[in-house]
Amino acid sequence: MNQLDGLKQHTTVVADTGDFHQLRALQPQDATTNPSLILKAVQRPEYAALLREVVQQNPGKPLDALADRLIVRFGQEILHTVPGRVSSEVDARLSFDTNATLTRAEQLIELYQAAGVDTRRVLIKIAATWEGIQAARELEQRGISTNLTLLFSFPQAVACADARVQLISPFVGRIYDWYRKQAGAQWDEAASSGSNDPGVQSVKAIFDHFKHFGVRTEVMGASFRNVGQILALAGCDLLTISPDLLQQLAQTEGSVPLALDAAQAQSLPLEPVHFDEARFRYALNDNAMATEKLAEGIRAFAADAVRLEQLLQAQAS
Repeated sequence: MNQLDGLKQHTTVVADTGDFHQLRALQPQDATTNPSLILKAVQRPEYAALLREVVQQNPGKPLDALADRLIVRFGQEILHTVPGRVSSEVDARLSFDTNATLTRAEQLIELYQAAGVDTRRVLIKIAATWEGIQAARELEQRGISTNLTLLFSFPQAVACADARVQLISPFVGRIYDWYRKQAGAQWDEAASSGSNDPGVQSVKAIFDHFKHFGVRTEVMGASFRNVGQILALAGCDLLTISPDLLQQLAQTEGSVPLALDAAQAQSLPLEPVHFDEARFRYALNDNAMATEKLAEGIRAFAADAVRLEQLLQAQAS
């Protein structure tokens, strides 16, 4: 048995890519996308026709509307390949505007509906800011499932649980990156790997809390730098993994032991925690890593959204 098959015995495997041509060989259950992944994919020659198609079929549409149509086209193609769900992201430039996020999310769902897609297979990705979480709360009440991303801290996860979102994507690799950079020459890779990895520990704390208190929100570890981080989270509800790391797992023989155990989490001595807006903002502000990585992630996704619109503009010219 290879490690990918072993992992699938404990965890739902999700492909983190916009390259739907790769998905057939990897056979994930679900797939996730973001502006950076769509931008990377659309610059490949095999996707040039799809970019042209979106522009030609929507003459005169504003750039943000074209971008949403391109995102949905990728989502449609992905859903032809995976048996489960696809996550499509709201423009990160709206991360601090609840109403604008609601409007944009509903527009994405309407586009999927117009394309004949069963929207139960679509998760709307939103940055886990306070405003994004409140938008997700309202969307869930309207029957639209959400995936809260750029999640780096326990308070973000708890606020998402209180909002009854469908799924959260706590990041691993970017947390690891931050602590490694802070430690500099003092960083001990061996001592900070596997279950001792700070990103892994963050996801485990969230997973244990959710399972202990019976939270229905799914936990999907995201943003991995190496296979060790993935294996240390075997048993998490879902893990979204890049094609390169999926291939490494598929090419490595060996069993995968359970690392996160929902039954065991139920017996842990944990106290309930909740965050109103003031407590959420203070707790996030008090966490330098989460504050910096959330801001950095929003900036990066926003910049790639602009670049995507520039490609669409060039195609329309």
